[in-house]
Amino acid sequence: MKHLYDFQLIEAVARTGSMRRAAEDLNLTGSALNRRIRRFEADFGFDIFERLPGGVRLNPAGELLLQHYRGTRSDLARVRSQVADLSGERRGHVSIACSQALTPYFLPEQIARYRAQHPGVTFAVKVGDRDQAEEQLATFASDLALVFEPVYLVDFKVIQCVPQRIHAILAADDPLAAKPELRLRDVLARPYVLPSARYGVRHLLELAARKRQWNLTPVVESDSFDLIRHYALHERAIGFQIPIGLRPSEDNRLVFRPLAESDVPAGDLFLGQKQGRTLPVASARFSMQIAGAIAEISG
Repeated sequence: MKHLYDFQLIEAVARTGSMRRAAEDLNLTGSALNRRIRRFEADFGFDIFERLPGGVRLNPAGELLLQHYRGTRSDLARVRSQVADLSGERRGHVSIACSQALTPYFLPEQIARYRAQHPGVTFAVKVGDRDQAEEQLATFASDLALVFEPVYLVDFKVIQCVPQRIHAILAADDPLAAKPELRLRDVLARPYVLPSARYGVRHLLELAARKRQWNLTPVVESDSFDLIRHYALHERAIGFQIPIGLRPSEDNRLVFRPLAESDVPAGDLFLGQKQGRTLPVASARFSMQIAGAIAEISG
């Protein structure tokens, strides 16, 4: 336990790549931080940083050490959660990495449902693309991840997986809205808005277009699914999303129609944790709740 603060300093230096910048972030002097790191290296018996002309970076020993610290920090959080649970406090903290599709409706509902039973539990929701979500798990920055079409699935223990069809978002009075299912050629013949290549929705659309030797040429490309959804009301454009991130619009101006699976096969939404990791009590219980919730979802 005595070295936990040292590990926090090491992590800050590794993140910034600079003793000076890390010291500024930590409200320390550069010389004080450097002395502390040097003293730790002396106690540890090995150097953990390479000193470079433009800063510092972890050497292989340092990378192993930092990975050990992150695992220890995770185990400590789990034990604290278990102790709190034994005492009847039902406290804890759940961190979850996810894509934007989960943030408007699904996660707020699930978190509120969980906290109604366990008001002492707090949450951190970290929104990013599928690469970032997997990285959050690998570095112990998040306990859980909800990822649509993961890139790697390395050290990713799958808790639950459900299919999600790509849906077109369009104005309610659009002629295409009269159809229960849309063909890819029809929506791509219109102005359309796409997420960036980092997202699973774009990935599946790219694969479908490439199979037909079509080039995707969106009129707008954005990392914001809110913008994509609302732009459908302008320019008679079409957006795209998975159903877990959609609800009927309050003013009934937008509708959602699935793309034909013969054109764009459904993707997979994965709930997972880091392979080999024992989750804190609160995170493990929340994962069981949302695993049940997404199992009921029809994509």
